[in-house]
Amino acid sequence: MNTPLKVAHFSGPIRLELGGVVRAILDMATAQAKAGHDVIVATWDKTDAPDDWAPGKPGVPRVIEIPPPSRFGKLSKNAESTLSRTVGSCDVVHMHTPWELTNASIAKLCTKLGTPYIVSIHGMLDDWSMEQRTLKKKLYLALAARKLLENAHAVHCTAQAELDQSRKWYPKGNGVVVPLLFDIEPYTTLPGKELAHNAFDIDPTKPVVLFLSRIHVKKGVHLLIDAAKTLKDRGTDAQFLIAGTGDDEYEQQLREQIDRLGLQSSVRLLGMVRGTEKVSLFEAADIFALPTSQENFGFVLVEALACNTPAITTKFVDIWPELEESGSSLIVEQSADVFADTIQNLLDDKAKAHHMGEIGREWVLRTLNPDAVVKRYEELYDDARRR
Repeated sequence: MNTPLKVAHFSGPIRLELGGVVRAILDMATAQAKAGHDVIVATWDKTDAPDDWAPGKPGVPRVIEIPPPSRFGKLSKNAESTLSRTVGSCDVVHMHTPWELTNASIAKLCTKLGTPYIVSIHGMLDDWSMEQRTLKKKLYLALAARKLLENAHAVHCTAQAELDQSRKWYPKGNGVVVPLLFDIEPYTTLPGKELAHNAFDIDPTKPVVLFLSRIHVKKGVHLLIDAAKTLKDRGTDAQFLIAGTGDDEYEQQLREQIDRLGLQSSVRLLGMVRGTEKVSLFEAADIFALPTSQENFGFVLVEALACNTPAITTKFVDIWPELEESGSSLIVEQSADVFADTIQNLLDDKAKAHHMGEIGREWVLRTLNPDAVVKRYEELYDDARRR
């Protein structure tokens, strides 16, 4: 597509500690701006917006800050005025998550000004997600979110499994599948393991099993710690590294679990890891393990594969069929014993693990090439504009 588009993404707080949605918005906006489109990101908290997103700099998004909304998502007059000017000048508005209360107000602005909008649901209508606080979510769907979704030009899902699970919640809506944009650039030339070895005091003589994601009960970190205990009892001297931040109460439970099981020397919580150190940490791992109860696109799995690291995860990741078909990942039951057995088998078969890692990196660089994926977003946006 040759005609540049003007696109506005609306985000809540841009804080990477909040998880994959923020990462997705940053990568999406970056790739679209690099492709020559005029991309705006509207937010009330730009804490982790990239430093090179400078005003007036070509090829990067522009950030528009608005005053924070009220507790119930109502926009202030100042924010509404700013967003009206932005929305009215755009070809399309791209909102994120069905539960961001402010999206309903922005949708009204879009309708008033005749600007089409798209909503990315980021796995939040998956079966597991809808089983959490079900009554509250169903009530909000009835009051606002179903209308938001069904009036959208498209409800954006990142995998067929996500569309299959979610479409019952917006039966009159238009669901589409387009992969998330993945910023390949940090992974084209890998920094090597040494940086992570030094930064996190990793013993290069012992195998490393890595978890890196938001610390939340749905991610199943407690199951991985139980698997570490099983392997230790079997005599497998592995290092289990848990990177990320999130739920303070759950993290404290994990620390108590590690102490109770006597795993202080083999399981460590590293906290938030970013940038080149994160890429190096993926490289330093022999296996990436994610025993999750729900995952949408699973950025961390893609990041691990991009670093030649084979992955073990569950069918609760929406892209599990694609991961399994690629040959890079083992999809197993969400069980501590099964994870322990699968980790052990992969540690024992170094040739298989190495081959899976090589396949995974090749699959990511080929399948998730941002130039190809950006074109699919351009087609979606252009269709919205023409209609």
